[in-house]
Amino acid sequence: MTGTLYLIPVPLGPVSPASCLPPDTLAVARRLEHFVVERAKTARAHLKAMGHPLPMQQIEMHELNEHTPASAIAALLAPLHAGHDVGLLSEAGCPAVADPGAHLVRAAHHANIAVAPLIGPSSILLTLMASGLGGQRFAFHGYLPAKEPERSQAIRTLEITARKQHSTQLFIETPYRAAALLDALALALHSDTYISVGADLSLPGQFIRTQRAADWRGLSHQVKDRLVVFGIGA
Repeated sequence: MTGTLYLIPVPLGPVSPASCLPPDTLAVARRLEHFVVERAKTARAHLKAMGHPLPMQQIEMHELNEHTPASAIAALLAPLHAGHDVGLLSEAGCPAVADPGAHLVRAAHHANIAVAPLIGPSSILLTLMASGLGGQRFAFHGYLPAKEPERSQAIRTLEITARKQHSTQLFIETPYRAAALLDALALALHSDTYISVGADLSLPGQFIRTQRAADWRGLSHQVKDRLVVFGIGA
């Protein structure tokens, strides 16, 4: 029998896992001895915080990130083929969502290996829930272009889609570029288009606000150096 690939969410920042992960998710993480992770150092910190009973050097851990060649994915399934359950961890939040772990999940499906997603925080869904922009139809676009004019062109394209399809358009940005992106959104969008900002969600200092583009001008300092999910809607 093959093992099961468990998709294990982790906290979105430096908080106790018990504050945002249910007991069943923590129980699975604590019993596993094989993991595929985005970064080993971060994963060890997560597992220690989750109360994993084994010394970290006894845990088998393999990295899967943007530098991993496609040819190496199949080998990561070896413990599963041998009958071991494996946990997949990302740097923060849900694995395989805007995350290289999706390649392993697809490979597991091709190999008829069971995949089990566990409950935990997702910055994308938390932002959508809190945005007030509507969740009946939405799309997530990952990262927008970092440079102009490509960034503003992408913003305007998303705005057109949001208006035509009455759908919320979501995207994420790194802490060091979040303020610049909010400035670009406030300038490129029509003044009455809504921008929703979800920063450091599920953390003590979380910031959530939805208002029209014109009202965001001059307020980008509020998201400076924060991990932010943005949403736009008509």
